[in-house]
Parts: sequence; C-alpha cells; structure tokens
Amino acid sequence: MTVSTETITGYHAHVYYDADTRPDAEALRADIDQMFDTRLGRWHDKPVGPHPVWMYQVAFSADLFAEFVPWLALNRRGLNILLHPETGDDLADHSTHAMWLGESISLRLDQFRQKTG
Repeated sequence: MTVSTETITGYHAHVYYDADTRPDAEALRADIDQMFDTRLGRWHDKPVGPHPVWMYQVAFSADLFAEFVPWLALNRRGLNILLHPETGDDLADHSTHAMWLGESISLRLDQFRQKTG
C-alpha cells in the first residue's frame, strides 16, 4: 500500500544532544534560526515523549525540505538527528517514515502503540 505525500503537513527534525554536545546543539540551533524559516521548540534536557535522550525539535514546512535537509546533513556538527514527516500518524511518522542523519536511536514507541491499539 502506498501513502500519498498529500498527507504531509510539515516536517520535524529532532536534534539530539547531551551535556557534552550541548554547545554544538546551541551553535546548530543559532545557525538554523538565522538561516531558515523554522519553528524552534523548547530545549529538553531530559528524555521526553518517545525520545530517550535530550533533544529539541525544529518544525519546518514541506516547501523548505529540499533546501533545509541537505544543509542539515552537511552542518549537523556530529549530532544525531531524526527527521520525519507530519502525517497525523505519530507511530508511522516516528518509525516507518523516519529518516536519520547520523546514528539512529531506539525510540520509545510504546506510547504511540497504546494510542492506536
């Protein structure tokens, strides 16, 4: 079964960091804020939701994908980043639809399974 790209309302990039890499995350965030029209989420210096490590979210439009994602791939400062579309299906968006820059991290997807199952 194919899924229509028309279901994509935007994208999220989750930038993962820890105490040692927070300066890199701060520098990346400043560059993103200066260069791109995105919505920067709060800093989470603890696991939150399905994310088992510290992170902040960058929300951006589908129109920005072709410019922002290649830039992010080249300028991620060694940080691991989850990219996913927003389709309204949180479980699929964070798993089967997910893309990774750097190393992938095992997410805590049970909360989504409980909502859908």
